[in-house]
Amino acid sequence: MELNRATIEEFESIIAFYDDVTDRTPDMEHFARWQKRKHPTIDGIRAYIEEGSMYTYKENDAIVGSMAVTMYQGEDYHAIEWAQQVEDDKVAVIHILAVSPDVQGKGIGSEMIREAIRLAKTCGMKAIRLDALASNTPAHKIYKTLGFEYRGKQHLYAENTGWTDFCFFEYNDLC
Repeated sequence: MELNRATIEEFESIIAFYDDVTDRTPDMEHFARWQKRKHPTIDGIRAYIEEGSMYTYKENDAIVGSMAVTMYQGEDYHAIEWAQQVEDDKVAVIHILAVSPDVQGKGIGSEMIREAIRLAKTCGMKAIRLDALASNTPAHKIYKTLGFEYRGKQHLYAENTGWTDFCFFEYNDLC
C-alpha cells in the first residue's frame, strides 16, 4: 500500500469521496456521525491539502481511502493525560480517516494507520495520537489492535455532533 500526499488538483475528487463515504457507510449516524459537508468540512479538507497533510490511497485510480496526518497537535489535545509529555510539534495526529464503503472490512483502514505510523517515524515524531467519538466502538477496537492506548475522554462540542464525548488514543512506539 502506498499513501499519496494529496494535491489541490485532487480537491474535488476528495470532496466527492468524503460525500460518498458519508452517504453510504453503514451506521454512520451512530458511530462516526459525520454529516455531508458539515464534517469533514470543505474548508477543512482544503486546509489539510494546502498544508500537505492530506493523504489518499487509490485502487485503479479511484480514491478508496483518505485521511489527514498533521505533524502537530492542537490545544484540544492538551487536556488529556498522555503517556509521554512532548511538544505539540513532535506529535502526529490522524484526522478524518475514511475508507470507501465498497472496500470496508478489507483491512485498508488498518493499513492506512500503519502507513501514518511509518510517516510519523520518518518525520521524527515522538508520538501519534487520534480521537474518535465515544460511540465509535468499532474504530476503538481497531486502534487498540494496532497498538494505540486509550488515554482519556473529553466532552467537546463539534458542529456535526453537538456536545458529545470523544475518546483519545496514543501510539508511543515510534523509536
